[in-house]
Amino acid sequence: MSKKISVSIVTLGCAKNSVDSEFLLGSLNPNSFKLEHIVNVAPSDVLLINTCGFIFDAKQESINTILEAVKLKNEGLITTLIVFGCLTERYRNELEKEIPEIDYIFGVNQQKEIRKVILKGINFYGEYDNSRYTTCRVPTTPKHYAYLKISEGCNRKCSFCAIPSIRGGYVSRTIESLVEETKQLAKQGVKELILIAQDLTFYGYDIYLKPSLALLITKLSEINGIEWIRLHYTYPRFFNSELIKVIANNSKVCKYIDMPIQHISNKMLKIMNRESSKKNIINLLEKLRNNIPNVALRTTLLVGHPGETQKDFNELKQFVADFKFSRLGVFPYSHEDGTYSYLKYKDSVSQKLKTNRLSEIMQVQQEISLINNNKLINTLQNVIIDCKENENYIGRTQFDSPEIDNEVIIKDNNLKIGSFYNIKIIDATEFDLQGEIIM
Repeated sequence: MSKKISVSIVTLGCAKNSVDSEFLLGSLNPNSFKLEHIVNVAPSDVLLINTCGFIFDAKQESINTILEAVKLKNEGLITTLIVFGCLTERYRNELEKEIPEIDYIFGVNQQKEIRKVILKGINFYGEYDNSRYTTCRVPTTPKHYAYLKISEGCNRKCSFCAIPSIRGGYVSRTIESLVEETKQLAKQGVKELILIAQDLTFYGYDIYLKPSLALLITKLSEINGIEWIRLHYTYPRFFNSELIKVIANNSKVCKYIDMPIQHISNKMLKIMNRESSKKNIINLLEKLRNNIPNVALRTTLLVGHPGETQKDFNELKQFVADFKFSRLGVFPYSHEDGTYSYLKYKDSVSQKLKTNRLSEIMQVQQEISLINNNKLINTLQNVIIDCKENENYIGRTQFDSPEIDNEVIIKDNNLKIGSFYNIKIIDATEFDLQGEIIM
């Protein structure tokens, strides 16, 4: 029997990239390949790097990772180096010229072509066993939760974002295909389904001629084994009453909404081309709070965009203090070539000022988060266990998404990863809760 060919993949960037990597590895037969997701580059017969090209820091991380792989290749520890994803979609020609050690360069949505290249190379290694080949996903996440990418691309023209030029226009997947994939995930033990897209609320408009996220969620919730459905990247524009009702009334839908508003100043919303206004955003956020009991609202903000004055920033900071989001993230503006802002404006806000503004907002949010978490002390929460670290189990409530939100720390010796437990919250810090199990 021939030695299994090792195929390893390093995934950089967002969860949507992770899903792409999972499908790519899943398209290869484990009878012939040793398939592995890795965090850092390592020796391998075939090493794939799924790059991110969203902002400067992400691009730099991708380039550094490629250079690390090139070093191993030059040492004879990597046979074939394949690079693909958002960075290569934007800068393919430059990478081909500057880093000729890369064997193959692909952009986005070229998983089939990458698979063909890998299979073509089988002749160098031995016979390929296709007898039990099936297309599935090789997960990057713990087996009890998974990301479900419901669409590709984006139709939005936000001034700061390069995604439409990288990924193209919005293309929804059919409800039938998503239901089938979710059934397969449930059979593999997935209990929490995290819906992702560049713009979740636009789902279905291109193929069903109307926003169809509410219908999709309803269909997914009928699948046995799925216990939590979580929504990420819900753009405000098509967040309609039907969707609000589904979130409020469907017991499987987490009362958690991730809605990136980016700013609250009308002037900045217009400059950012966000197709919204301060009044509309506040009305929607208040409608969500009034109609979904105990909902956790998460948002992301962008500071330091060209044109943002101290007055604009103060307005944003005051809004954060007044509205008191459950969860919040802040990013400094990155002047990305190919975006509208890059072509239209100078990068007028200094990096130091961007960093200071980010810190100011997070300081406000830290105080809010501590107050919110203290309110949970002595309450009972349904918690899913993600992992064990040293003597502690780490879990989450329905109000927290993996890796980005609060965690519940539980000291116990006999909990099961991926199971749900009733946990009494006994202490809290700004971004973590401490609990004990209630049998």
